[in-house]
Amino acid sequence: MTFSDLWQEQAVPELWITGIAAVVALVLVLYGPAWRLARNVVTIAHEGGHAVIALATGRKLDGIRLHSDTSGVTVSRGRPDGAGMVFTALAGYTAPPLLGLLFAWLLGMGRITLMLWFALALLAAMLVMIRNVFGVVSVVTTGAIVFAVSWFGSAEIQGAFAAFGASFLLFAGVRPVIELQRLRARRQAPSSDADQLAHLTGVPGLVWVFFFGFVAVAALAVGGGLLMPPDVALPFGDGGA
Repeated sequence: MTFSDLWQEQAVPELWITGIAAVVALVLVLYGPAWRLARNVVTIAHEGGHAVIALATGRKLDGIRLHSDTSGVTVSRGRPDGAGMVFTALAGYTAPPLLGLLFAWLLGMGRITLMLWFALALLAAMLVMIRNVFGVVSVVTTGAIVFAVSWFGSAEIQGAFAAFGASFLLFAGVRPVIELQRLRARRQAPSSDADQLAHLTGVPGLVWVFFFGFVAVAALAVGGGLLMPPDVALPFGDGGA
């Protein structure tokens, strides 16, 4: 594979392939035992979002830890308040659905190889900042799967996997927000991202939870449209006889 191969346009998966990939992704999100394993991927995206925005806003990134209970923590240094901290806290729950939306857009454009290698680049960059063994294993395992598909998989397999990955992140962006509010309602998450934002801005934590949910649902709606093959005719008439 050469660098120019990343920019080559590939055939968008057929509707039935995208549909099956989306159903599998939805099952992983809704079925508890599967979700407990698949949620590790969401945690990678969540903590990666914190890390990227921390660096982008001039904070110093000390490291990332991913835990076997699917929790994680990103430690950065800088001002304890201000816009940098606010945007860093915002980035966690919004990162998975927005990343899924980006992947859906790339897939819709036929840039499947670019999407897969962009995911690999993000994982490689994140690996440098991982500070615990489970985190290394989690990121390396995820990266190995993406690499195997992108390097050895046929165009059809790559397309199906890309549709699955985008669908999973879009669906998976919603459930953690619901789980967050359940924990907050039980007073089991006093230092959640929403509560940190409430402390930083004075805006109630519940408002931030609704904001996370709005981003996730909006990304799911828009991303779902982008995943539809361009030649699919929608069942709407023109009102004629």
